[in-house]
Amino acid sequence: MNACFLAYIIQAIINNFLPLLFLHLESVYGITLGEITFLIAFNFAIQLLLDLVSALLVEKLGTRTAMVLAHTAAAAGLILLCILPEVCARPFTGLLISVCIYAVGGGLMEVLVSPIVEACDTPNKEMAMSLLHSFYCWGAVGVVLISTLFFRLAGIGAWKIMALLWALLPLYNLVRFLKVPLHPLLPEGESGLNLGQLLGRPLFWLLFAMMLCAGASEQAISQWVSAFAESGLHVAKTTGDLAGPMLFAVMMGLSRTIYGRRGSGMNLLRYMSFSGILCLGAYLLISLSPSALLSLAGCAAAGFAVGIFWPGTFSLAASRLKEGDTRMFALLALAGDIGCLAGPALVGLTTSRSAGSLKTGFLYAVVFPVLMLAGIRRLSTRTAHKQ
Repeated sequence: MNACFLAYIIQAIINNFLPLLFLHLESVYGITLGEITFLIAFNFAIQLLLDLVSALLVEKLGTRTAMVLAHTAAAAGLILLCILPEVCARPFTGLLISVCIYAVGGGLMEVLVSPIVEACDTPNKEMAMSLLHSFYCWGAVGVVLISTLFFRLAGIGAWKIMALLWALLPLYNLVRFLKVPLHPLLPEGESGLNLGQLLGRPLFWLLFAMMLCAGASEQAISQWVSAFAESGLHVAKTTGDLAGPMLFAVMMGLSRTIYGRRGSGMNLLRYMSFSGILCLGAYLLISLSPSALLSLAGCAAAGFAVGIFWPGTFSLAASRLKEGDTRMFALLALAGDIGCLAGPALVGLTTSRSAGSLKTGFLYAVVFPVLMLAGIRRLSTRTAHKQ
């Protein structure tokens, strides 16, 4: 479980380090806003592709080999991030190749880490899942805080050194996954639902839609909050990173840690319903408030609200579709990554078409928490009918 916790910290590095450099890369390499949007989308598109093929890949390679491969790709991508933009004819091409490589690692980790922890013998699996996903948030906090402090001391021009230092973590965890014990998700002799059986369950499609909205609700803000803080508050990059993505990640991690530590006395669906209402209100506050500080407070509230969406949906799937195996987790991860692609892309495209107004972009993205709340409501109704 400790190795899985660190794997989610590594995934946080993959998803959150490069966005800290967007404005710097724009000025140094001449990368446009459209190309930056494409880098975000491409990262999650590759992870989405890995979600599609990972179940078959894991069956061929085995869980341990697949995890080692994931960490190798994550380290290689971060290292090449420092090399390829300088040697390729276009720096954007080098960035794209590097993102492609480390996204392979992120995609495999996302599919494998949750079922590995689900298979562990823990007294409350919903709490364990929430605690696991909180490490993604604390990893994002660490990426922003440590990177920002490093840039403050060494200058943003030394970002390549920071990337190499971050690459040490997947190299270290790679060695751990060569040795740690791994348990099967299903008891020996039992087989999970095949693909046809899984796709034939209406409950699966409801959970699939909820995962999509969870990813979109989270990343629509997470990927753009740094630029939003800098442009809205008219502050330096250091302040923008601390006030934007780090605050968002802290609140998201707090939400997951609260349930991970205190969740035994809470009803998961009620906690998710409260979070859905809070998320909707936060999106509207970000988009419609005339005050930049109030909009930033909305970003923090959104971070807390979206925290339980992803691990909560995973836990609901594991408890209500008990015959689900790695295929189910892979397809749910696929749904989440579709959302992670769709959310930031929608914000970026609508922002570019509205004279660079990120508030307008966030207003369009309110559709995701609305649909998430509808899915939670539907699942609550379904549960009440069964009872």
